[in-house]
Amino acid sequence: MKKFRQARDSAILIAATALTRFAFRSHFLYDIDSVNFALALRRFDPVVHQPHPPGYFLYVRLGMLSNAIFHDANTALVAISILASCGTVAVIYLLASDWFGRAAAIFAGLVFVCSPLAWFHGTVALTYIVEAFFSALIGYFCWCVYRRANCFILPAAAALGLAAGFRQSSLVVLAPLFFFSLRRAPRRLALLGIAVLVLVLIAWFIPMVHASGGMITYASSLWSLWRLVPSRQTIFTSSVWTSVARLCLILGIYALCFGCAALLVLRATTANSQLDGIKTFTWIWLSPGLLFFTFVFLKFVNSGYLLVLLPPACLWLGFWAADWYRQSPLPSIARIALPGAAAAINFAIFFRAPLYFSYEEVRRSQQELTATVASVRQIARPRETLIVGFDSHFLGYRHAGYYLPEYMTMQFPEVPLASSTGVFVMQNQDTRLVSRVSVSSFRNFILFPLPSSDREYRQYLQGVRARFPPGTLRVTVQNGQEFLTGPVSALPVLFPNALAP
Repeated sequence: MKKFRQARDSAILIAATALTRFAFRSHFLYDIDSVNFALALRRFDPVVHQPHPPGYFLYVRLGMLSNAIFHDANTALVAISILASCGTVAVIYLLASDWFGRAAAIFAGLVFVCSPLAWFHGTVALTYIVEAFFSALIGYFCWCVYRRANCFILPAAAALGLAAGFRQSSLVVLAPLFFFSLRRAPRRLALLGIAVLVLVLIAWFIPMVHASGGMITYASSLWSLWRLVPSRQTIFTSSVWTSVARLCLILGIYALCFGCAALLVLRATTANSQLDGIKTFTWIWLSPGLLFFTFVFLKFVNSGYLLVLLPPACLWLGFWAADWYRQSPLPSIARIALPGAAAAINFAIFFRAPLYFSYEEVRRSQQELTATVASVRQIARPRETLIVGFDSHFLGYRHAGYYLPEYMTMQFPEVPLASSTGVFVMQNQDTRLVSRVSVSSFRNFILFPLPSSDREYRQYLQGVRARFPPGTLRVTVQNGQEFLTGPVSALPVLFPNALAP
């Protein structure tokens, strides 16, 4: 009877997850990383960010398999996100049931289903919810190993090796939990588990390096991206206040991730020595990620990074919610109504919050992209006009190059190469990284507009506009949107190395 109830609970939670994610799935490639993954389904090349380093090799390969079914890159990748969401809630329920019992497991599953950030990532073509699934699965296997169920050592090792193939950062964040769980295992089995981990890592790493053009090429592309973005913001290259700000950002993302459920952390619970082992295990699960995101790299627009820490948080929030429900002096109807009201508030956050992950913002972004693409085709001819896009998460050169494949698209600004500078060029949904570009066949260029609702983007575009001499750029209004165009002979202002005056 117990197993039947668990199976029924899991089926309901999985169905709720699948329906909520499918109903509000995105119908276009959400941000620059989504486009990178879509391009990789046609040609894998991290050097030109198809996808961006470190490569996400197994995610791309799974995407290729999914694309063979759906024949649409975005649909294929979103399907992976929905399946990963369903797997995550199932494992969260399973582990919470083992730790705290059925009531806590149900609440933990509901916390996940109603999480605004987890909901969003289950509807877009990104890897973060897949990492959350592997975090939950590895956490469950490692807990079994920690409880001396040594038959789970090899599954835990294989899962960790596969997780690293989907997101290489998973190895940094989750490996300490794996090695911690091995400390109670017989030495022979522990060494066998480590060997399996190494073999699984090698099994995907060597093909990935080969597909990237060799170890030197792969390493140089990874190093270039590291120098360009994360290396400038680590504890070693920035002030300590940067890390303090990231810690505050982690707390803010936690609140947005769980909405009303985040308040459960304030609930005081009585000491229970039986939970000491679970608490220790949880801190080993959480600490590497918290340290990495505090002292190395984290941005608000990349808040999906924290989903790797979502499963253990859901487990404890479920436990605190069940404890409150059991001990609350409120009448039964109030105890039911209050969680329902909290869920409604979380739904409102997902639907209407003026933040990048809300359904309203995703829909608005899709509408703006659709209108922009249509307007460009109306005012510019592909044989005469070059598109200049920006290195932006939203409406950047990647979206321009992907959804306007008949045009030639260049990214501003130029990027540093080993001994010079280069520029990313897209056409026919493929990318090249070149040091020189010939644009003599074009008469004009058009600046692909950035999101109109963001003040920071508007200021950035004004700075780009100020680079040109007065009178060089023309303003064209189409379907209510402003487009800046100019003669291609003026482009060396933006590309002094890639284009000769």
